[in-house]
Amino acid sequence: MSKKILIVDDDPDILEILSFILADTGYETRALTNGKTIFDDIKNFKPNLVLMDVMLAGMDGRVICENIKANKLTAALPVILISGTHNLSESLHTKGGPDDFVAKPFDLDYLLSKVARQLS
Repeated sequence: MSKKILIVDDDPDILEILSFILADTGYETRALTNGKTIFDDIKNFKPNLVLMDVMLAGMDGRVICENIKANKLTAALPVILISGTHNLSESLHTKGGPDDFVAKPFDLDYLLSKVARQLS
């Protein structure tokens, strides 16, 4: 059974590219354009990892990450945040922070190595 990745980004081009690359690598993916239904999607899809942009239309991926980490049902779910405007490396070891961070623009091999590390 392949590992499942929930991808959250408000840019349809990035969603399409990430979905294609991750599926081509053997992962099962589900793409969301916003984080409004993320807890329902986590419950229904049961991902092994959340890959999420920081800047979402009307929402902040960091706040969504904090909510995921604060919920006892999802606290252990790895979250990788992606950002072109924020350096989140200092938040990696803070309560409610992401498990990893990738800066945009990113190298696909680098991103895939981060994903594989979180899923190992």
